[in-house]
Amino acid sequence: MRDIHRLAVASVVLCLAAALPARAEVEYRAAVLRVDAPGPAPISRLDLVPEDLGFAGAELGTADNATTGGFMGQSFTTETIAATPESAEAEISRLLDEGVPYIVLLADAPMTLRLADLAGDRALVFNAMAPEDSLRGADCRANLLHVAPSDSMIADALAQYLVWKKWTDWFLIEGSHPQDQALAAAYRRAAEKFGARIVEERVYEDTGGARRTDSGHVQVQKQMPVFTQRARDHHVVVAADRAGVFADWLPYHTWDARPVAGSSGLVPESWHPAHEAWGATQFQTRFERLANRPARDEDYQVWMALRAIGEAATRTQGGDFAAIRDFILSGDFDLAAFKGQSLSFRDWDGQLRQPVLLSAGNVVASVSPQEEFLHQVSQLDTLGIDQGETECER
Repeated sequence: MRDIHRLAVASVVLCLAAALPARAEVEYRAAVLRVDAPGPAPISRLDLVPEDLGFAGAELGTADNATTGGFMGQSFTTETIAATPESAEAEISRLLDEGVPYIVLLADAPMTLRLADLAGDRALVFNAMAPEDSLRGADCRANLLHVAPSDSMIADALAQYLVWKKWTDWFLIEGSHPQDQALAAAYRRAAEKFGARIVEERVYEDTGGARRTDSGHVQVQKQMPVFTQRARDHHVVVAADRAGVFADWLPYHTWDARPVAGSSGLVPESWHPAHEAWGATQFQTRFERLANRPARDEDYQVWMALRAIGEAATRTQGGDFAAIRDFILSGDFDLAAFKGQSLSFRDWDGQLRQPVLLSAGNVVASVSPQEEFLHQVSQLDTLGIDQGETECER
């Protein structure tokens, strides 16, 4: 019966399309530029970066745009480029010279800022990876939109859940890298915002060395309990470890028997392979059929960026760059993205409003914002920097 229903729907769509007057095809060109910076291998081999990271999301997003666009005389093409920090500027310059008006970036914060400045008013740039609040604050740019959730959104999402659980006394452990410190600052802000208390803070220094060796687990089993010993009484350990140095070793190794959250344990993130609510199963299965692996945050975030372009193209038609840009930033824009509600961009800092998943191993334990936390405009604005707090001057 389901197949018959699909055939009937397809027949109706084809009949309607045939009845419409022929339109000149409009092409929408986009690019995904991933900047692969050298760095240490992750702690777990399960976290090794796939070669098509982000690019598989681009393929699915382009295909989804084409499904709708095909009936409206629209075509969508997406070029994917893996660059190095040394070649990234040349690559984006080439794209701009070729007239590509929509560029999705997978890069760290300093590189994202440099490339957005190079693009200027010649392209609309989507940040699909860098979480730093500075990109949405003092370093914001008028041409830069953020589909990746910010550090503050991630921290607020976790804080809401921990406060709901009445786990309000936190032992905060941060890494020694700048991105770890930025995330730790977001957790401090979230604790103050939602009424939690950081009872103690410690810094885990990255001393380098092998992270996956025969003796690694033996050393950690001896060292991590000592590192966490004699902490003030706390409900939960909150880890700020963007660099991926120590957090994965915290569960079951802390001196006190306490849950771990943040960069391991209960993890706030934009996507998770176990997410099935609100129609997400069909996204998961289509992606897995295409890429032969589960979708990661970066894949989902690239997909959202391209779907934002496709949604704006559907609503504006004609292919005008200024019309697309203005519509995406308008109050009329909304994006369906398998998270239970429509998503939109904040006009004060270019951040995409979105729920944040809280994953624990193989399940999604909860989704923030938690229903107890209200906002006068949008409950999604309880996550991240609100309009009255922003340092952005777009």
